[in-house]
Amino acid sequence: MADIRLANVRKTFGKTVATCDVSLTIHDREFMVLLGPSGCGKTTLLRGIAGLEQIDAGRIHIGGQDVTDLPPRKRRIAMVFQSYAVFPHLTVYENVAFGLRMQRRPDAEVKRRVQSAAELLQIANLLDRYPAQVSGGQRQRVAVARAIAVQAEVLLMDEPLSNLDALLRLEMRAELKRLLKELNSTVVYVTHDQVEALSLGDRIAVMKDGAILQCDTPLNVYDYPANDFIGGFIGNPPMNFLNGQVATNGAGFMVNIGGTIFRPPLAIQPALREGDGVRMGIRAENIAALPQHAEGVLAGEVMVVEPLGSHNLLTVRVGGERVKVNTHADAAFQPGQAIWLKLAPDKIRWMAHASGQAIA
Repeated sequence: MADIRLANVRKTFGKTVATCDVSLTIHDREFMVLLGPSGCGKTTLLRGIAGLEQIDAGRIHIGGQDVTDLPPRKRRIAMVFQSYAVFPHLTVYENVAFGLRMQRRPDAEVKRRVQSAAELLQIANLLDRYPAQVSGGQRQRVAVARAIAVQAEVLLMDEPLSNLDALLRLEMRAELKRLLKELNSTVVYVTHDQVEALSLGDRIAVMKDGAILQCDTPLNVYDYPANDFIGGFIGNPPMNFLNGQVATNGAGFMVNIGGTIFRPPLAIQPALREGDGVRMGIRAENIAALPQHAEGVLAGEVMVVEPLGSHNLLTVRVGGERVKVNTHADAAFQPGQAIWLKLAPDKIRWMAHASGQAIA
């Protein structure tokens, strides 16, 4: 078993709180992604799990053992760093073998494990070369091979793809997902790239200001963000938000947005009060763009048309706010044109205006 339990983990640097009483359980063989903007505390939390940062408060358990005060070498973990951290004076073979040498493994075992890891990462033909003789993507594969060769119960990865170009990152992302499914290791993966998080993780823990705001499956984090920060951080383009105010009539609660009446679902109405400010969230792909008026639509004006090959991305002015809308590539909208937006009712998410929290 290689589950990880964090209990009220706190780390400060001077007056800066890097992680604020973080509690999280990562299941055995789970792929957990720590996602958030720069400075949110995700790397600090990862380094705390690894033992590279001594936490100020809280406890860390790996596989049922309290490792809070143990040095990194006794935590049964392996780590892949953002900067690759390969040794330029060692061959690829010796780089991959480094952790095994530190464990004083027999030469035959070292050779077997290095060869196995190299074949998994498709670098077996590079073992005699030096890091300067291989590409950046291949160096990243060397770093991953070194981590998996030691067969640690927990694999920690700190933005391992961020230094690669876009096409290579796409290729390596698919390779990593395939590889880590084969290894059946417990993986904690840090990234600021929400596409990586959505495509790789079994669960995503979204962080901001040293705290975890939501931890759930990629689909739930995308479809049901816990607050407007998460909705605006995850997704390309991010979730649209339109401001309104709750009112009542004989039929119950309603919200007037841009002259169109929307009725929040019955499930959230007990949490609403007349006069409350609310934010309506909707994804670009859940909006239909119409060239003429229809019932229950928002009126707007096209500001920008961005052709993206498979589809067009429109920026539409609705009242004093801007809305991103996906349309078919052959949709004939032009800047300055009037447009009407039909929102999928079951895809609308409602947030409290003051707190930004989802209304449930």
